Amino acid sequence: MATNKHPLAKFIEVAGIRFTESGAGKLKITFAVINHSEADIGDLGLNFKLVTNSAKPEDPPVAEFETKIATLSPLENKDVSVEVPTKMRVYELPDWQFIRAHYEITSPQ
Repeated sequence: MATNKHPLAKFIEVAGIRFTESGAGKLKITFAVINHSEADIGDLGLNFKLVTNSAKPEDPPVAEFETKIATLSPLENKDVSVEVPTKMRVYELPDWQFIRAHYEITSPQ
């Protein structure tokens, strides 16, 4: 769910969040970014905060990260992967159905 009022927010969807370990202290997060518009979107910048369904505002997020997508064609679904540091093992993380992605679109302006 987009947390800001960016003009593109109504066209961007994030789905299919998956966690895997990519080494000690490294969490690989894979997800799909979907462009529901009929226009090309270039240089899409996103700031993410992944939280559990039951998280209170003061609870720390499961993960926080930034990512950029160079181009997203009209009606395109693009898989994105990022690595973030973590102190938790992948089996200690909540299952996918208990995670929500809160993201802010930071670019294009």
